[in-house]
Amino acid sequence: MENFNFQITTMPISRPADYYLTCLDGSVFLDFNNINGLIYLVRVSFDGFGCCNLGDESKPLKEVDSIQFIEMFQRQCLEQNTIEGLVKELILINKSIVWQDAIEQYNLI
Repeated sequence: MENFNFQITTMPISRPADYYLTCLDGSVFLDFNNINGLIYLVRVSFDGFGCCNLGDESKPLKEVDSIQFIEMFQRQCLEQNTIEGLVKELILINKSIVWQDAIEQYNLI
């Protein structure tokens, strides 16, 4: 079992998003937007691969999952098993537009 150790982080203004996570000791950075209460994956940066921008094709988490995601950020307390499941769900939902070789190498699906 992989220990992703998700952490809330920040990014420069040149990389706009509502929420930011890092995992795997800074090897992966994930950016998310909250649009009408639904969480969308905006981009993922992978060490050794670069930055994968999902653009307008990104699909959101379900409403109940989005609420859970937002609440963890509001509390500034990530429940590791829960956030891992939500991130992997978002990647699975968007797997056709996220670099397959990168998500396989980092075991994010």
